[in-house]
Formats: sequence, structure tokens, C-alpha cells
Amino acid sequence: MPLVARWVAAAAFASLLIAPSFVLASESLQALIDATPRGGVLEPPAGHYVGSVKVSKPITIDGRGEVIVDGEGSGSVITVRGSGVTLRGLRIQGSGANHDSIDAGISVKGHRNVFEDNVIEDCLFGIDLGQSNENVIQRNQISSKPLGMGVKGDGIRLWYSRDNQIVHNDIRDVRDVVVWYSAANLIAHNRVTGGRYALHFMYSKKNLVEDNVYVGNMVGVFLMYSDGVELRRNQITQGEGATSMGVGFKESSDVLLENNTIMRCATGIYLDISPFEPDTHNRFVGNQIAYNSVGVLFHSDWHSNIFEGNDFNDNFTQVAVRGGGGATRHTWHGNRWADYRGFDRDEDGTGDKPYELYAYADRFWVDRPFAAFFRASPLFETIDMLDRLAPFMEPTLVVRDEEPRFELETDGSR
Repeated sequence: MPLVARWVAAAAFASLLIAPSFVLASESLQALIDATPRGGVLEPPAGHYVGSVKVSKPITIDGRGEVIVDGEGSGSVITVRGSGVTLRGLRIQGSGANHDSIDAGISVKGHRNVFEDNVIEDCLFGIDLGQSNENVIQRNQISSKPLGMGVKGDGIRLWYSRDNQIVHNDIRDVRDVVVWYSAANLIAHNRVTGGRYALHFMYSKKNLVEDNVYVGNMVGVFLMYSDGVELRRNQITQGEGATSMGVGFKESSDVLLENNTIMRCATGIYLDISPFEPDTHNRFVGNQIAYNSVGVLFHSDWHSNIFEGNDFNDNFTQVAVRGGGGATRHTWHGNRWADYRGFDRDEDGTGDKPYELYAYADRFWVDRPFAAFFRASPLFETIDMLDRLAPFMEPTLVVRDEEPRFELETDGSR
């Protein structure tokens, strides 16, 4: 620690020994920050510092897990307006509750900062990056204020910010994690639970999302007008609510979903006019789409998505299309379908006949979501049986996979 910072820290520590309380005035921490030279390391004495502070020069503040910074319900707790700042090992709490001013645990406008190993709680927004590039946010624990879901703040918010790394964070009970108008960010190894959108992209291109765990959220990942995003090896499970969704698309193109697990949501994958740009594709490769009410739901009879080598395992409905159309203008190849009725007599790993999925009369709940409550009821099952025996009208071919993957389980079942 530089000599000046050590002197100031020693003086503050001496005042603690004679003070009747371990709650320190905001001027104490701000004075320590102001006295630390550029490039210096500040290790404040253990204690509870009240009031917001501002950091506007490249220094490291290391709380070692022993320093609480409390905003006392007003504004952002720590405001960073500069580059080269490191905040480490702090417990940050008590921001204001104003959405207009984006009251946050850490409010950032700057580049190449590091925020690591902090606990941020009772803050409306966790960490807010505005027009900030090449920052690292890692190993933080973040939660919002105990408010209703719609009025909580976002755990991490990126706004016109690029080339940031959001890794190994534990985010609970926030509204969303948002990436808006922000490109080329890495979002990896995070865990998000109990939120609305675990990750929400809007007008954000070429972001990489890998190895995250999103459990118990209303929506796992939603992409709006966001092209070139790649999602790999993420676990998106146990969607919260009757309208929960694993991954949703709105007019997004050139997206890759590879080796993800999307399980136990109302809708596994939802596509609305995606891909949007001409002569583009979205690719879904090697994903496990299992135990959802609908595995893949298309908003309309669209085209140009590619599904290869995915495992469609025991979704109530594997694929559905609103508006009564089919999904045959997409590419379906080499997927495993748990409801495939066929054999592999030559044992080449491919079914002897194509997998075909038809929509019968019982599917009217697709266009009338309120009727989904009655799925699997005796009435619906009777309608389905009668329509298959003597169709009221020609059933719609929804999916045709010419070479379905055929795999036997160890007990000989499919």
C-alpha cells in the first residue's frame, strides 16, 4: 500500500479504537479514497461505512470481505467515473429505489475496470455499465430489493457497452440481466435464479453465452433484434409460471444454440419471425429439449431455421405452429425424437423411416392458449383419438425428419 494511503488508513483505524460504534461516516471512506494516489491500493479498516462514495481515478479498493459500504437508501452506493478501477471484496448495500436515476450498487461509466468478489444486496440495480467497455465483472453475489418482480431492478445492466466479461456471478431475486445495444460481450459460468429474464438481449450483436445455469426464472434467454449471438452448454431449466420460456427469439438472425439443456418450461424454444434477415439461418445443434409443454413453438409458418442432432425427449408437444401452419420450411435432420415409431433394422443409428409429426384437431389450444389448461383431459384425448381414427379434415404435417437419430437405452428402450 502506498505510504499516504497507509497513513490515512492507520488514522482511521485509530479512530475506530476510541469510537463508540463501528459505523463510520461517509467522509471517512471518501477521504481514504481521495487520499489514495493513482495506481494505489486501498485496504480500508474493517467496518460499516455509511453514505455513497465516488471513485474517479485508477485505484484498487480491497475490502477483504470485512468492509460494508451502505448507501442508506439514497442514489447509487459506489459511483465509478473513470477507468482502471478495481473494487474487490466489498459488501455493498442500501441503494436508492429510483428507476429513473438507475440507483445501483455500482454505477459505472468507464473502461477496463474490475469488479470481483463483492456482495451486492438490497440495491435496486446491481451493477450498471453505461457506455463502458472491456470491464470484468466476476464472482459477485447480487440481489435486488425485496419488491414485486416488475419493480425490482436488473442484476447486471449493459447499455451501449462492448467487450465486457460477465463471468462466475451468482445472481438471485432480481428482475433481469440485460444486454442492450451492446456487442461482443462474454457471459459465462453465471447462475441466475428467481428472476424474470435471466438474460435479455436487445439490439445486441455477436455476444457469447456459455456454461451458464438459469434455474427458476420466467424466461431463460430472450433475443430481440440481436444477430450473431452464440449460446453453448447452458442449462435453462424449471421455468417459473404457466407462460415460462427457455429461449425466445424476436426477429433475430444468425444465432447458434449448441449443446444446451432446455428443460421443464412451458415453452422450450419460441421463434417469432426469426431469422429475420434474408438468406440467414438460426442453427440449433445438439441441444436437449426435454419435459417442456411445447418443445419448439413457432409464432407463424416461418422458415430457414436448422435443427440438427437435437434430443426431443418427452415434451408434451414436440413442435407446434400457431395459425395452423406447419414447420416444414425449416430443416430437420438427425434429431432424436422420443415419440418416434419406427425401427433401425440395419443398426446404423438412423431410423428406417422418417419421423413425421402431424397436427390433429386436439391442437386448437395452440391458437387459444387458455384452452391449454385442458390438455390431456379425457375430452381432449377423446377428440384426438377420434380424429386419428377418422379425421374430420386432413391433418397438417408439422415436422418431417428424413433421418431421425435412433438410439437404444441400456434397458433396450428408446
